[in-house]
Amino acid sequence: MLFEKIAFIGFGLIGSSMARAIVREKVSGHIIAIEKSAQARQTIIDLQLADEVYEDIAQGVSDADLVIIAVPVGSYAEVATQLRSALKPGAIVTDVGSVKQSVIEAVCPHIPESCQFVPGHPIAGTAHSGPESGFADLFKNRWSILTPLPENDVRAVEKVTQLWEAIGANIEIMDPARHDLILAITSHLPHLIAYTIVGTATDLEEHMKNDVVTFSAGGFRDFTRIAASNPVMWRDIFLHNKDSVLEVLQRFTEDLTALQRAIRWDEGAVLEETFERTRKIRREVIEAGQADYATATGSQERTPPVSDLPTRSDSAA
Repeated sequence: MLFEKIAFIGFGLIGSSMARAIVREKVSGHIIAIEKSAQARQTIIDLQLADEVYEDIAQGVSDADLVIIAVPVGSYAEVATQLRSALKPGAIVTDVGSVKQSVIEAVCPHIPESCQFVPGHPIAGTAHSGPESGFADLFKNRWSILTPLPENDVRAVEKVTQLWEAIGANIEIMDPARHDLILAITSHLPHLIAYTIVGTATDLEEHMKNDVVTFSAGGFRDFTRIAASNPVMWRDIFLHNKDSVLEVLQRFTEDLTALQRAIRWDEGAVLEETFERTRKIRREVIEAGQADYATATGSQERTPPVSDLPTRSDSAA
């Protein structure tokens, strides 16, 4: 066992999935769940997902060897203030937040010198939330990015690395600023676009809105899946990764304007060249094994091999 006791502050999809995987792989023999929501605490008890369940953060983390912060990033500062005098000497703190620079600024001032904060972020998730949504295979063959601090003890980083590897994740060490920019492109901007497109659909006249729902093509259905994600979590992500999101949003706006011009002026060659480039990226994602995703039922949603993908000549939009 890597850790005798692990405490989760927040026990939604990510936290409960980690707990399930940790128990299955015998990474720890004791799981502590800390949740503000009485309903969530009762669900954890009913499903027997933790050995101890608390509402109070200080009480829950007092004897933990590892503390995992798994709440929306907007709550980190409040959580961190409660950790200052509650952590036992030698405890390691990590997190699963989708933003790293603002998280480090919020948490670090409150971590005692005898403890270590090793920031992290698993690139995994679904549109569902709550303790009942978790499943042990969520992180299998997914990336978990660690953004260690200069002052981190190498042994603490190694233990957090070993935890993620034990539950199936691949590890990448990255600078916090680079992490935030990459995630702004690969995750945050796509969510912003999805929220916008689905929001546009909801503003249509009622008869048009009904037709959009009834005749949803695959592209729109994918956007609705993304747009169904936790509103509080994504509100906090956009506000706490503001600079990186605005930078990539500006680039996207410029590219969108260029495509708008190409359509307006019947510049077919420009459109085709753009679509060929983006098709190549899709193939690379598939070849990297990052196109399949596990589901809460334990099944695997599989993307066809590259050779099976339809060409523009044999598929309609």
